Amino acid sequence: MQELDSVANRLRSRTRTVQWISATVFIGLMLVFIPLGGQLPASAAVSAVQTVPSRGKLYSQDNKLLATGPAQTRRYPQGRLAAQVLGFTGEAGGLEGLERTLEEPLSQGRDQILTLNSSIQEVAESALAQAGERVKAQYGSVVVLDRRSGAVLALANWPAFDLNRWQETSPVRWRNRAALDEFEPGSVVKALTVAALLNEGRTSREQVYSTPMRRSYAGTVINDLVPHPARLNTQHILRYSSNVGMTRLVESVPPDLLYSYFRAYGLGESLPLELPNVNGVLPEPRNWSALRQATMSFGQGLSLSALQLAAAFNVLANDGEFVSPSILSGTVAARRQVLRPETAREMQDILSEVVDEGIPTQAEVPGYHAAGKTGTAQVAVGGRYSSSVFTSTFAGFFPAASPQYTVVVMVYGAQTNFQGSQLAAPIFREIKAAIASMRALSPEQGKKTDLHGWHARMDSASVQ
Repeated sequence: MQELDSVANRLRSRTRTVQWISATVFIGLMLVFIPLGGQLPASAAVSAVQTVPSRGKLYSQDNKLLATGPAQTRRYPQGRLAAQVLGFTGEAGGLEGLERTLEEPLSQGRDQILTLNSSIQEVAESALAQAGERVKAQYGSVVVLDRRSGAVLALANWPAFDLNRWQETSPVRWRNRAALDEFEPGSVVKALTVAALLNEGRTSREQVYSTPMRRSYAGTVINDLVPHPARLNTQHILRYSSNVGMTRLVESVPPDLLYSYFRAYGLGESLPLELPNVNGVLPEPRNWSALRQATMSFGQGLSLSALQLAAAFNVLANDGEFVSPSILSGTVAARRQVLRPETAREMQDILSEVVDEGIPTQAEVPGYHAAGKTGTAQVAVGGRYSSSVFTSTFAGFFPAASPQYTVVVMVYGAQTNFQGSQLAAPIFREIKAAIASMRALSPEQGKKTDLHGWHARMDSASVQ
């Protein structure tokens, strides 16, 4: 009997040993199996899900779901839409764009509503992509602002990429160029310069200047490209985009004065935005020669981003008030008065005439007037301005009579049709037409310009 008890005890001991070994092996297999993509039993899976932290969703202003799910398996239901703005996540959290800059609230599970309107964003991206591909450009950007609030309704970059497959895309395409790429804006800056001088009483809309096609100035020769009369008033210096005319306007202006306006427009410093953005380059006025001041007055020798240019032009649209752009709903914008309201409204009318007289078919659709200015700037390559690489720009707002939207278009490196009037202005027109349709904006009363009468006035006016 004792012998049987001894055998039984040995069997029980061996059984416990086998059970312990089996359990150890099972746990070891589970630790190996899970990282290799295996699935846990249902009860274990529930426990594991509970340990994965939730992540806040991203929504557009018009309630489109833009990003959802935990960081490890983040999904982007709209695919390519606003890809460079939204950014993407990795195992540890946000890696690019808003996914990175809003990491704290998103990682705490707090949903975020953006100011982006998905329909306007889609229109901007589509118009930019079609034009960019047609002219074989390198890249481009579009910014659409609500002029009153400064809300960013669209921040488009081309070429785009699919956020759900970001690992397969070159990092060059991840870049939010609309906020991060600096460029010399060219002639669009002429409108900002003229607004400052009107505001200071240093010129008037009808003041006439001698404007030959070439002028010796500050040790060099300034040239104009668009043929024009030998005498132009201030409005028509903008209409014909006359560099010579700009030298007349600024030749007696103290550098500190023009610099202070450029800074007030938001140039030379980054914007207080929820996305990384650049300062741009605005040299200190103590370094301005007469030639440098002249070239900066028509957009060379300083640099900015498309977003900065939109914020600056919005001052003209917004009755002289600078409103800092925002991309997160509920953000309180910084505001400051830069121009007197009457100066800004005069600029609205001037820039409306500039479009109506100069590029009506390129920038407008029948019944919907716009105000704005084109720019075509040579790009510095290897320390010298290139004769084959350009930025094509249009900055403007609409409706002209009562602005609601400010839009900037910039396309870099087009191989054909690179003039701002040929490329950037038609992109603006497409975006404007789509917004007018989706927002059911009422057509404006048509305007006619009496150019014959204008030339007669020029012949009889005094000249400076």
